[in-house]
Amino acid sequence: MPSKPFSVNTSRYDPYKNYRFLVYFLPGTTAVAGVSKVGGLKRQSPAIEYKEGGNAIVLKGLGRTTYDAIQLERGVTYDTDFQLWADYAQKLDKGAPSTSLANLRREIRIVLCNEAGAPVIAYTVHRCWVSEYLALADMDAAGTAVALEHIKLENEGWERDESLTEQQET
Repeated sequence: MPSKPFSVNTSRYDPYKNYRFLVYFLPGTTAVAGVSKVGGLKRQSPAIEYKEGGNAIVLKGLGRTTYDAIQLERGVTYDTDFQLWADYAQKLDKGAPSTSLANLRREIRIVLCNEAGAPVIAYTVHRCWVSEYLALADMDAAGTAVALEHIKLENEGWERDESLTEQQET
C-alpha cells in the first residue's frame, strides 16, 4: 500500500499550488512587496568519469555542485528594493561606475504557502547578488499587460528550513 503524501493532513492528496509564496530579504520580516514570479531552485552535481588500470568499467565520481540563478519578477511600483540592490553591483554616478561590495550579497528566504496562506515549505538562499537587472520590460501601447521589473540572482546555495513542519489544515 503506498504511503500518504502528507503525514499530518492525511486526507490531502493534491500537492501544494505554486501561486502562493512569499520572498523575504533577510534579516527582514516583511515580504518583498509585489513579487509575482520566482524562478526555480535548481542545483546540479555532474558526474566525473575516470578510469582505473585493470578495471574494464568506466567509473563515475561526484563533481562540484553548482546552483542555478534564481529569477525574481514583479510589477513596477515606486518601491526601489530591486533597483537599490542591483545598483550595488554597478551604478553610474555622472557616467562613472561605482560598486558597493559591502552591500552586494544578501540572504533571501522563499516561502511556499498552502491555499489558506499558511507557510508550508521555506528555503534560505545564501549569498545572493544581482547579475541581471531589467528596470522596465518591453512596452507596447497596444498591450494590456502589467509593466514588469526583473532581477536575476546568482547564489552560492540554498537549503530547506527543516524547522517548518506540516501544520494541521482547518
